[in-house]
Amino acid sequence: MTLTLVIIFAALLIIGFPVVFALAISAFGAVLIQGKYPVVVVVKEMFTGLDSFPLMAVPFFVLAAELMTGGAMTAVLLRFAAQFFGRVRGGLGYANVFSSAMFAGISGSALADAAGPGAMMMKMMEKEGYPRSYAAALTASASVVGPIIPPSITMIIYAMQDESVSVGRLFMAGILPGLLICVIYAGVNLIQSHRFGWRGQTPVPPPSVFMMNTLKALPALMLIVFVIGGIRAGFFTPTEASVVAVFYALLCGMFIYRTLKLSALPGILLASAVTSGAILMILASARAFAWVLIIERMPQAAAAWIVALDLSPIIFLLLVNVMLLIFGCFMDPLPGVMILVPILAPIAHSMGIDPTHFAIVVIVNLTLGLVTPPVGSLLFVVSSVGRISVPQILSQMPAFLIANILILVILTYVPAVSTWLPRASGM
Repeated sequence: MTLTLVIIFAALLIIGFPVVFALAISAFGAVLIQGKYPVVVVVKEMFTGLDSFPLMAVPFFVLAAELMTGGAMTAVLLRFAAQFFGRVRGGLGYANVFSSAMFAGISGSALADAAGPGAMMMKMMEKEGYPRSYAAALTASASVVGPIIPPSITMIIYAMQDESVSVGRLFMAGILPGLLICVIYAGVNLIQSHRFGWRGQTPVPPPSVFMMNTLKALPALMLIVFVIGGIRAGFFTPTEASVVAVFYALLCGMFIYRTLKLSALPGILLASAVTSGAILMILASARAFAWVLIIERMPQAAAAWIVALDLSPIIFLLLVNVMLLIFGCFMDPLPGVMILVPILAPIAHSMGIDPTHFAIVVIVNLTLGLVTPPVGSLLFVVSSVGRISVPQILSQMPAFLIANILILVILTYVPAVSTWLPRASGM
């Protein structure tokens, strides 16, 4: 049945089916052709995959992000980020990376970051003389921090697949890796800007304007403090934190910034419902796909095969990274986590690899797949909002792809980047 599942799935991807339908159809097809189980079991597993209290955090964090964006906080945060760099060589490139880090603490979604603030940063960079292709490549690459810096939808899903880690611990563990990614991308921007002579044209604002921009940005930036701080202090669970985030975003938009109107709420609710529905459909389909693998004992077979190879943890992590990089070229992070984590995590734990460290390696690796063709979702989102072809974006991607390899090497072989902060904070 596993072979049937894989053949159908691969065939559907090759002919251009969306991943969500390829996962579901391959699961139905494998069960139907094999005939060992009633087809209704697949439907049951799809619903079971969504019947989870922690999963309720997903639509609430999505709604919080929509409220923050709809409340005109995008422009506020972009002004805050851009004012630090002024006429510095490559200044707007740094502002692009900086703003992605800030919005990651609001949306938890790479695609949302690219489509919202990323699109605005691309226009600003092109206006100041940066090639559109470079602005698009930098925007797509910087947006990968969305699922790394908390709150993160991918981390919520990972914690559901691996009981040895909690959502709160993963949220804390993602902060330093997310900042590391930003620093390395800023380094790429530094090299490219000096190479081609890109320099910012916007002067540094006077102190009064600088202070005003900073004060206006503080309420939006406090969202991540409330989420992480509240979870760490035990005031609420991650799921409850997502509800708090919604009310905080509503408060900011309506009463602090006073830019969120009641008339805009129906559109915001509809947009968040569509986004949440798409995410939940992917999760349900991935659950059915993973169930077929589990019922055929693929995790146990894979574990026995890897154990028989007698690999060291270093070699195992190297092979996992290579496999995930290939896997990420064809599948988004959420289904990747649901399918691969039940297979790989128990093997990693049996080798003595820290569960939090392994989780961050997997999440970052699969997230980087969002900028690798042929499926790289971020490439297509940036292509759409920036009105530029994917091949043009890819022409500027080699430097960022090399940076991605460096990021993975550091995260894989320096576990403290992922584990120090959770341990230091008592989590």
